[in-house]
Amino acid sequence: MAQLWGGRFTKETDQLVYNFNASISFDKKFYQQDIRGSIAHVTMLAKQGILTEEEKKQIIGGLQGILKDVQEGRLEISDKYEDIHSFVEANLIDRIGEPGKKLHTGRSRNDQVALDMKLYTRDEILEVDALLKSLLEELLKIMEENLDTFMPGFTHLQKAQPITLAHHMGAYFEMFKRDRSRMADIYKRMNTCPLGSGALAGTTYPLDREYTAELLDFDSATLNSMDSVSDRDYLIEFLSALSTIMMHLSRFSEEVIIWNTNEYQFVEIDDAYSTGSSIMPQKKNPDIAELVRGKTGRVYGALMSMLTTMKGIPLAYNKDMQEDKELTFDAIDTVKGCLALFTGMISTMTFNKNRMEDSAKNGFTNATDAADYLVNHGVAFRDAHGIVGQLVLYCIDKGISLDEMSLEEYQKISPVFREDIYEAISMKTCVEKRTTIGAPGQEAMKQIIAVNKKYLEEN
Repeated sequence: MAQLWGGRFTKETDQLVYNFNASISFDKKFYQQDIRGSIAHVTMLAKQGILTEEEKKQIIGGLQGILKDVQEGRLEISDKYEDIHSFVEANLIDRIGEPGKKLHTGRSRNDQVALDMKLYTRDEILEVDALLKSLLEELLKIMEENLDTFMPGFTHLQKAQPITLAHHMGAYFEMFKRDRSRMADIYKRMNTCPLGSGALAGTTYPLDREYTAELLDFDSATLNSMDSVSDRDYLIEFLSALSTIMMHLSRFSEEVIIWNTNEYQFVEIDDAYSTGSSIMPQKKNPDIAELVRGKTGRVYGALMSMLTTMKGIPLAYNKDMQEDKELTFDAIDTVKGCLALFTGMISTMTFNKNRMEDSAKNGFTNATDAADYLVNHGVAFRDAHGIVGQLVLYCIDKGISLDEMSLEEYQKISPVFREDIYEAISMKTCVEKRTTIGAPGQEAMKQIIAVNKKYLEEN
């Protein structure tokens, strides 16, 4: 078909070149944003007297008709058009004739695509944020239900000190809460309207750019037309934030995978989020957690691609920037899918509380508290550390935990120990006496849960 820009050219574009250049196969995702931007542009043109009220009415009516027909399946976005802007404009001209040719007055495809990408990204930020909130709500529920579910806390994947499941989940709550704050931060910084910047140097038409920005719910118009059409910082920031979300999901997935092993048996993943083996009937594989972990690299790839595309581009617009779309779309879809599935998985997962507590006991996570006991009874900490080291070696040799040692066995290693050692090293005592803000003690955790509940109500 004839191109909207074809007047300058005397020779048909080679089909292979045309296909390579075209973006309709992926920027058709923009059709709603493109039409919304065009309606705002036409409304502003009429306000400024550049179009008549009748022309405005005809153009907006035509655009709304195209939108409805696409949404209801009566009009297909075909690859015979170069991009979504050409599709909308060509169909508008077919429908309403001459007034349709005035749609592009005071506008370039450069500021048009910059607007569409911003509108699309802004919508997607809100969707990702909503999914993060759903995940946080599920985490808070698990926290509320597991204030006294004791388990080992780890460093270096070695059992370290006893904590609770509520405390462990609280760590992920903080991570995903920061992810939400990044969404809000990016939205605020990117919320300026590029429309009216033209190809790079504005336009001679008396546009009211602030009015256009207001119609499209932007805080203001952009302040430099060259930057407006060549800025993709907000996409790099968004992809960086999406990569951080995936990193958090991947860490969490790794733990679910470990907890699901026969060696740990901390969790039972619901059948809906697991699969079996084609030859081993005993297997129940944590496929969703593994796929989330695996797809993290895919999102990282989109970020690196975008950074690499933008690093050598001179001002202002260059065709390289068309590469901002496909991988970004894929990254957004990947993150949204992972968030939804991961939330479903943890909401249906059951926790083996007895197994978790036994693991904490058998891993000597209360050894530090045994040392503190000795210190509180007048033993120097360095000496106490050595005594408890002997206790642990003794238990390993006997195949028992510190809780299972007799008082006689304790006193053979140090006469300082008394009957109250058992209370001092119980999982409950070890956890409950840690009451500073951020610690796993129940009173401290109740305060944090109240803070988190208020946060979700207000955000």
